[in-house]
Amino acid sequence: MSHCSRRKFLKTGLAAGALVGGVNLSATAATGGKATDWVTLGKSGVKVTRLAFGTGTISGQVQRDLGQDQFTRLVRYAYDNGVRFFETAESYGEMHKMLGIALKGLPRDSYRIMTKVTTRPGVDPMDKIDELRKLAQTEYFDVLLMHYQHVASWPTDTVRWQDGILEAKQKQALVGYGASVHGLPALRQFPGNKWLEIAMIRMNHRGTKMDGEDFNTHEPGNVPEVVDHVKQVKSDGMGVISMKLVGEGAFTNRDDRKAAMRFAFRNAGVDAVTVGYKNTAEIDEAIENLNLALA
Repeated sequence: MSHCSRRKFLKTGLAAGALVGGVNLSATAATGGKATDWVTLGKSGVKVTRLAFGTGTISGQVQRDLGQDQFTRLVRYAYDNGVRFFETAESYGEMHKMLGIALKGLPRDSYRIMTKVTTRPGVDPMDKIDELRKLAQTEYFDVLLMHYQHVASWPTDTVRWQDGILEAKQKQALVGYGASVHGLPALRQFPGNKWLEIAMIRMNHRGTKMDGEDFNTHEPGNVPEVVDHVKQVKSDGMGVISMKLVGEGAFTNRDDRKAAMRFAFRNAGVDAVTVGYKNTAEIDEAIENLNLALA
């Protein structure tokens, strides 16, 4: 994409953001509704179910270890129970391929797929997106995120990827786009960013596996600051998807899992959440926990 085209895109994004920003989105915490309702991810216009099926538990190991047949049954169980938003990433090993097989034969317009690409230097963005589409057996991704942005300089470091993603959108290889974040230095660059449509941000009430000054710390994250940034990007018109709702498996007490879901929607006001599953009972519980949070 030329610098001229990029300036035109950013100018258009500013106008769109102003229209969305006229609504006080920071005060619209979800109340009522169900886990399987369709919601819009901000100015991207992409509609997803509030609850997503994550395939990245321990970088996908949990889902891969199920084997294709059991994984397919789990995906179909989620689909049949109204979870129509499926999330994967380049770094999750074989999960694009496994997810493509699991969803094969279902009407493409009846579900959404989100993927995350690793923004490596020397990799052609369009080639990588095409490779992942083929693995997932899909003509397009509904959401594509730049994965694991964890330094404050990411907006300038990833310009080539940002341009490549816009090119892929023009070629209808994707619909909505954005980035996932690790660490407060990177997260602080999200509010006011004119390129981002969708932000993926870690969230739970205890700060477990959440964002702190060190992106790789094992210490609790700064929950108030993260919530503040969620509200800021919402006011910018971005859609917000949350992860780490069960603290990457750390919340063994269901009361904590209920509290985390309630906190994400009622306190932070996120649009959607992704949770990884290894059995149908976990899907049932996540649906029930989110329904309770929204009640």
